[in-house]
Amino acid sequence: MTSSPLRVVVAKPGLDGHDRGAKVVARALRDAGMEVVYTGLHQTPEQIVEAAIQEDADAVGLSVLSGAHMTLFAKVMDLLKARDAADIVVFGGGIIPEGDIPELTKIGVAKVFTPGATTTEIVEWVRGNVTQQ
Repeated sequence: MTSSPLRVVVAKPGLDGHDRGAKVVARALRDAGMEVVYTGLHQTPEQIVEAAIQEDADAVGLSVLSGAHMTLFAKVMDLLKARDAADIVVFGGGIIPEGDIPELTKIGVAKVFTPGATTTEIVEWVRGNVTQQ
């Protein structure tokens, strides 16, 4: 029996309308053999968590460029816990100050990629840190 590919939901929470980076990451993960669901722009944390549960995701990748990363990541983490889905790995990236990364880690975000991260780095991290549920 062979294992199925990792399932990753890539999401753009909040009002940020810039999704090129999220699409590039989604394509890189897909090209690396993962099943990827891109939720589109302007998703609420509730919509993202619902998609992750419905899609039986192993991970959720959040892209935030709006500056609302602390609020949006925290809400997603809280909702995953409330829905008994805290085993879904959350990672993200965008315009996130280095000083905010320790707090995001503290609330359970597994990895934050800042500008300049390569798609190879992201794919390798997902492969090495996300397991199937």
